[in-house]
Amino acid sequence: MTGNGLHAGLKNRHLSMIAIGGVIGAGLFVGSSSGIATAGPGILLSYALVGTLVVLVMRMLGEMSAANPTSGSFSAHADRALGRWAGFSIGWLYWFFWVVVLAVEATAGAKILEGWIPAVPQWGWALIVMVVLTATNLVSVGSYGEFEFWFAGIKVVAIGAFIVVGLLAVLGVLPGAHSDKAGFSNLTDHGGFLPHGPGAILTGVLLVVFSFMGSEIATLAAGESENPQRAVTKSTNSIIWRIGVFYLGSILIVVALLPWNDPSIKEKGSYVAALDSLGIAHAGEIMNFIVLTSVLSCLNSGLYTASRMAFSLGRRGDAPKAFARTTSRGVPMAAIVASVVFGFVAVFFNYRFPDSVFLFLVNSSGAVALFVWLVICFSQLRMRKIIQAEAPEKLVVKMWLYPYLTWATAGLIVFVLGYMLTDTEGESSGRTTVLLSLLVAAVVVAVAVVKQKVTGGRTAEAAVAESADKVSVG
Repeated sequence: MTGNGLHAGLKNRHLSMIAIGGVIGAGLFVGSSSGIATAGPGILLSYALVGTLVVLVMRMLGEMSAANPTSGSFSAHADRALGRWAGFSIGWLYWFFWVVVLAVEATAGAKILEGWIPAVPQWGWALIVMVVLTATNLVSVGSYGEFEFWFAGIKVVAIGAFIVVGLLAVLGVLPGAHSDKAGFSNLTDHGGFLPHGPGAILTGVLLVVFSFMGSEIATLAAGESENPQRAVTKSTNSIIWRIGVFYLGSILIVVALLPWNDPSIKEKGSYVAALDSLGIAHAGEIMNFIVLTSVLSCLNSGLYTASRMAFSLGRRGDAPKAFARTTSRGVPMAAIVASVVFGFVAVFFNYRFPDSVFLFLVNSSGAVALFVWLVICFSQLRMRKIIQAEAPEKLVVKMWLYPYLTWATAGLIVFVLGYMLTDTEGESSGRTTVLLSLLVAAVVVAVAVVKQKVTGGRTAEAAVAESADKVSVG
């Protein structure tokens, strides 16, 4: 059955929690320990630097999305501002990134679940998790929003509680806690604030930058809310405190509760080690539950995001037309099924060829986050002029210090990509990630250019869909 486009099925509370939870990936809980080991307490500066970058990029995206809310978000904006090749390329690269993330997160969740119920093999848990979340996405956008509301809610409450409990322990007023090692003196006592020198800040940036991916999901989801402009404006304006509290706040507590070089941080993970240091019973199980919730949230949002990008590409004639068809409940079924099928294939590669095919998939999608942010910068430089010329009243969110801060942000992203090329350690080194991601990007851009020359411009249907994806209320 074919519907009449996406439905405005997301409520304000859904959008608020998607916006808050979108910046808290499982990478914060899982990946922060290697960052702390690399940069010591100075990892706070790495998080602050990347956080600032995300705030600036989200401000640019917010400006464009508030003026033209669409499920294609930055891909649709790039299509209009830079050319069809740009919208096609960044849309498909972003879709590729998220279907690989589906496999990574499904495997991470399956490991935790297998630890609890070993009778079901790991691949079985991965299959169950993927099937359940596919089903919720296929029901309606409202069911996706409801699941994400609770997943994100658990993450938010958990981090909030961690910060409060940890702060009380650091201040020495938490009753019954064994907080002998805790204190803000941990920030400077063990080799100084930057024990490995200032260069470690940039190395830390490479380790933490990917845990911020997902901040842009709120601008895609806003297209299916009753008041997209308000939703985009609200999520854009609140990004600063969200990153400040959830990332900087929780990492500050971790490095204040324990010396940065405490072996337990690497052995158990930073958050588990921090809770264990207070003598909190079952800290590992509590943290595993929170990480599982984050994994499920990431899976849920990843499938939603990939399918909506595929839907938008279909609307613009850059993907099979079937992707642009919706059910009577406003669900792009073909786009969801295609995304999850590629996710399943990637999961299979993870179990069958983990050190070859799957490693290639992970590395070749690794730098896509930075490519997306760079495209957002260049799109905003052009779109500001278009919006000012056509509908200046739609500029309800404005990028600060335009165009200077936009150029500075683009320069910083290019610098980070360049610095990644100097990292040559391991199979997933920064250099490998950037070079393989550039290779895949070059192939996609080449396809886009050839396609544009062959088709000789966009079709009539694509032209109709160009300005915005239709969203019906009901």
